[in-house]
Amino acid sequence: MLKKLSLLAALALTSACSTVPITGRSQLNLVSDSEINTLATTQYREIIAKGPLANNAEQVAQTRRVGQRIQAAVEQYFRQQNAADQLAGYQWEFNVIQDDKQQNAWCMPGGKVAVYTGILPITQDDNGLAVVLGHEIAHAVAKHGSERMSQGLLQQLGGQALSAALSSNAPATQQLALQAFGVGTSVGLLKYGRNQESEADHLGLIFMALAGYNPDGAVSFWQRMDARASSASPPEFLSTHPSNGTRIADIQRELPEARKYYTPR
Repeated sequence: MLKKLSLLAALALTSACSTVPITGRSQLNLVSDSEINTLATTQYREIIAKGPLANNAEQVAQTRRVGQRIQAAVEQYFRQQNAADQLAGYQWEFNVIQDDKQQNAWCMPGGKVAVYTGILPITQDDNGLAVVLGHEIAHAVAKHGSERMSQGLLQQLGGQALSAALSSNAPATQQLALQAFGVGTSVGLLKYGRNQESEADHLGLIFMALAGYNPDGAVSFWQRMDARASSASPPEFLSTHPSNGTRIADIQRELPEARKYYTPR
């Protein structure tokens, strides 16, 4: 009986795999898109309500301008791959939160994006911001949040379905969701693993290039982040990321591929 149960569990996990776009990596996915997007929207509303939202019209306009261009490029890419259904249920939002100490940004499943004012001096311009937003949006469309949530459900809640976990243990599940989406007390990318970070860098380069932003700008952006990291208090954006030296080397290796998608606008 135990062997049968183990076999059934293994088959269930196998059937719960999905594939990351572009890289083709297989990932565990025990959570439906509709469930994860609904949960993300609820969490996003709570965070945005707390704010405070930035009142600098130029910063807000820039974030939405760059974000919407990358959004359009991502949607076009998925249509061309006959995979538009993977973005079904996305309701994109781009907001700027006023916090000059937070050098960070994130994108929840379903296209819910937040940028903190503290990272804007480092991005410097539209192209620098495109590096960040391409990376963040890559996390969402690669379903890294669903993958992290699935791992958490398996490890902490016995692999039960998300709907059952929400009804039986809502506070714990919601906290698990925040961690899975990369949103915690220090808000940002802190909970993603290094492999997911590297994957988001790869996809982000291609997405920003498709949107007409120069992917070569990623190197200078990470060099600026590297300069911040050498200070006594490195940006939280870097917490679980690969070391900047490794990241820049990886990006330089991936740039030839990204350049193929780049047409200046």
